Amino acid sequence: MTAEQQLKGFVAKFAPANQRLIRALRKTLRARLPAANELVYDNYNFLVIAYCPTEKPRESFFSIGVDKNGANLFFGYTGTKIADPQKMLEGTGALNRFLRLDAPKTLDRPEVKALIASAIATSRPMGEDRGKLIIRSVSPRQRPRR
Repeated sequence: MTAEQQLKGFVAKFAPANQRLIRALRKTLRARLPAANELVYDNYNFLVIAYCPTEKPRESFFSIGVDKNGANLFFGYTGTKIADPQKMLEGTGALNRFLRLDAPKTLDRPEVKALIASAIATSRPMGEDRGKLIIRSVSPRQRPRR
């Protein structure tokens, strides 16, 4: 089974509205970051797709995390380093901050584009090649996706 086929199976576990949201978010981010690797984790709480210049999760710019309630844009290792003048980011962890994504068009808002650009600027540069889709882990036990 290819990585794309596996990801399609992970997405199929969600309700139709969340399936559409995941596909649309991924399409938007893939178009903006064609050289980034997509690191996929189908874990206990979330389906996570991290966008990364390398294959090391710690070097990811950000990730989308989806559960049955919807999607979030997580700024894991960059969350406390990026500028957030609009105070859009939520969370109080030592590193992580997040933004709720109700619709794919949220990624088109100028202030969200600025957050993404800031996260990319604080990270390692991307290569020139097309990024790969890499399935990093699949949890045998998961919370309900619907």
